[in-house]
Amino acid sequence: MILTIVGARPQFVKAAVVSKAFSEAGVEEEIIHTGQHYDYEMSTVFWEELGLPTPSVNLEVGSGSHGKQTGIMLQKLEDFILDLPEKPQALLVYGDTNSTLAGAIVASKLHIPVVHVEAGLRSFNRNMPEEINRILTDHASDFLFCSSEEGVTQLAKEGITKQVYNVGDVMYDALLTFSEIADKKFNLQDIIPFEADSYYLATIHRPSNTDNDANLTSILQAFGELSKPVVWPVHPRNKERLKTVSIPKNLHLIDPVSYFKMMVLLKNSFKVITDSGGLQKEAYWMKKPCITVRGETEWKETLQGNWNILTGPNQQKILKASTDSPNTTWKPLYGEANATNKIAKILKATGIV
Repeated sequence: MILTIVGARPQFVKAAVVSKAFSEAGVEEEIIHTGQHYDYEMSTVFWEELGLPTPSVNLEVGSGSHGKQTGIMLQKLEDFILDLPEKPQALLVYGDTNSTLAGAIVASKLHIPVVHVEAGLRSFNRNMPEEINRILTDHASDFLFCSSEEGVTQLAKEGITKQVYNVGDVMYDALLTFSEIADKKFNLQDIIPFEADSYYLATIHRPSNTDNDANLTSILQAFGELSKPVVWPVHPRNKERLKTVSIPKNLHLIDPVSYFKMMVLLKNSFKVITDSGGLQKEAYWMKKPCITVRGETEWKETLQGNWNILTGPNQQKILKASTDSPNTTWKPLYGEANATNKIAKILKATGIV
């Protein structure tokens, strides 16, 4: 049996397609929800929409400082695993959240092989908690599944070469699986009062942008000078924060949306403005130019040909990027939407599950 740890909405999406591949390959799986994301639009609705298997337990960790949240996860995960009738054959984690790190630490301490999906990513910015989570998880892992050859190369630089595989990106599998369903389920006007290609889609959630007065002001001022409305599904932690700043008239704030609704918003947007990692890739796959308000990216391949432009929280750079267009032809990145089947096949072939 393989034990899968999830806690945040991108992990729910990845698990939906990987769990389906496990089921089809005859791999027994149990899912643990840490409760890192816990409100309806950030958690429950994802399980309902994506058809995820019911988790064995929700640890209901909730929010808190990084140390407190990770510490509670460590304790609750260890207790849950030790109470299982049989020791798991492996424990799988996704990406770079506190749930990821907690799962990897607990499993390695209990001598359970760790499987890391989205291994080898690096922004080279250690001020980001996600960067620390990535590095520590990779070095605790036994099977490392990379989204591109870039990840394989980076792991080799760090001395990690065994059981490293470039399988492509499971999020690409998810996007192709669910985008057609989303189109059938929702019209754009069910979500926002705008037509296709008439708005920017923004997601700004990193503390370096939202908790820094100068950075947030600069981003909002840039939004106010754009020629099209900016639609921003606001993360719960930022709702109160935005009450303390001046909101430009063309900024359209909405509540967090489900994955299906996000697919509809993305597919119909003019361009994307984000500090998210996953949305940079999804924008590329949807052939939407992306402006990333960070100084670095984990997804370096998307920078080719101006499909993704790094601006940081700089008003003038954001405005300049808004007028730039890709200068190369779109080409596939991150595999051919069969990463999930590759992961299941490799794990079965190695005898780990």
